[in-house]
Amino acid sequence: MIYDGHAYCFPDLRGDGGFNDRDEFRKHLQLGIASHFQPVWRSRDRAPVDNSGLIDTRSDRGFDSLKDVQFRAASHGRFEWTIDGDDYVKQYTPPSLRDMTYDADDLVAEMDYAGVDMALLHRTPYLGIGNEFIADCCRKFPDRLQGLAHIEEWLIRPNVDGAIEKVNRAVKEQGLHGVQFLPDQLSLYGDTEDWDSDDFKPFWDAVVSLGVPLFVTPSYSSLAMPGATDSEPVVAQLGMIQRWMDMYPGVPVVLTHGLSWRLFIKDGGLSIPDDVYNAIPDDPNFHIQLLFAIFLGGVWDYPMVQVRPTIEELVGRVGAERLIWGTDMPIVMRFYTYRQNLDHMRICSDFLTNDQTELIVGGNMARLMGV
Repeated sequence: MIYDGHAYCFPDLRGDGGFNDRDEFRKHLQLGIASHFQPVWRSRDRAPVDNSGLIDTRSDRGFDSLKDVQFRAASHGRFEWTIDGDDYVKQYTPPSLRDMTYDADDLVAEMDYAGVDMALLHRTPYLGIGNEFIADCCRKFPDRLQGLAHIEEWLIRPNVDGAIEKVNRAVKEQGLHGVQFLPDQLSLYGDTEDWDSDDFKPFWDAVVSLGVPLFVTPSYSSLAMPGATDSEPVVAQLGMIQRWMDMYPGVPVVLTHGLSWRLFIKDGGLSIPDDVYNAIPDDPNFHIQLLFAIFLGGVWDYPMVQVRPTIEELVGRVGAERLIWGTDMPIVMRFYTYRQNLDHMRICSDFLTNDQTELIVGGNMARLMGV
């Protein structure tokens, strides 16, 4: 089985994204686009510029650093804003996303062509917070799609009962298959990212009782800590996950996206420090996603053989049974087609046995998600 461990479906990004306040959704979207490494250009002459027109790059990452520049989701995967009569553009999703939406039919059509059997729908607030939208996608293709529930992290502490009710409904009634947690959403709302603290325990107790895996997304706010070395924030986040797993032994946990690959580009390849490897939980229930194309597709050309030594190192130090291939579809299509995402992984892991390859590109996900 070929199971993509990291894909997306989302509603029209020109709408409200499932938020009660459309402006709140716009803030999430503007912050996500402003913080991203994709290039920016001026529309009238395609001259390259930076993100400083969209966000105060000297301030801490947050809603208060955003600038009022008529930021908008436009069309064909583009986001635009206007300064002194000039429009500026960032191409975040591929140009094929004409209507700024990506539904289950779109994804499954790509899966069919690439030879992908199943995919897991991930979550992030700037692509919408509606659990029902994701549940509808999964209901349409129950043999092809599974989806993660998302509970607004910034609402858990102030209304833990409401958060518990929402996660129970998402899994028990809406039929979602796991829970996604994004720690940096806490800091955006002035909260601390100590999600292993006692006041989160009632929520985590409820999540664990559902018997579904937890998918934790690296905190990009923490990765940008002033004065930190590249490895310190990654080590700190792995330590937080280890403490959580100590509290809830036996629960499957997945680190989405992987080990913040762009931080470790060195000498034409990747160099993951020993302190990062040593911080990875030594637990058969801990898994790491391999999403190289979305992070590095703009750095190295297909098939990206530069990551082969890192894959070999990960297999040796973590084990093929704890690594999960994913793509970030459809966003990754700004670099690679769906089929190239799969072929890149096969080419760069040609040193593996067939059994090991099958685990990484689908077997581990199938086991984890009860397929």
